Amino acid sequence: MTGAFTRKWDRAGLKPFPVSVNLSRRQLNYPGLVDMVSRILETTGLPGERLELEITESALLETEEQACSSLEKLRALGCSIAIDDFGTGYSSLANLKLFPLDRLKIDKSFVRDVTKDPNDEAIIRATIALGNSLQLSVIAEGVETEAQRDFLLKEGCREVQGFLFSQPVEAKRIEEMGRRLKVKG
Repeated sequence: MTGAFTRKWDRAGLKPFPVSVNLSRRQLNYPGLVDMVSRILETTGLPGERLELEITESALLETEEQACSSLEKLRALGCSIAIDDFGTGYSSLANLKLFPLDRLKIDKSFVRDVTKDPNDEAIIRATIALGNSLQLSVIAEGVETEAQRDFLLKEGCREVQGFLFSQPVEAKRIEEMGRRLKVKG
């Protein structure tokens, strides 16, 4: 389904953008995961570079040995791998070097009170520094106010997402939104 929409968006002239898909722990440990993703990419024509697979930190901690191999093979297909909700599970910094990762996603629970809670500020600063040191891109989730966005940008977080920019929308509305942004930009 995702590939069909991306082809439609490409034909409509929208600037290509990555599509993120969440993987559960069960999916991550599924022996046929790499073959399934490879078939989907081939069938839909979606380049692997446009697919980001998101795995929660807790799912990563509960993975089997095969999952690491699968993640490496998925990266070989061009897919990027992100840890979603970083900092909310039983963080193991060893996982950041063991698993083939591309991105850390700062959980919205830290972003929510970042302008009021010095502990959230410190956690976000440390996560951004950690991500940068490991050459991982960092994205903050749950950005709802300009003050949150401004703090994150000032601290070096170059990617943010949240209701400040848009409520969740159905895939069929993306083309319409892209056209409006194209006209404005």
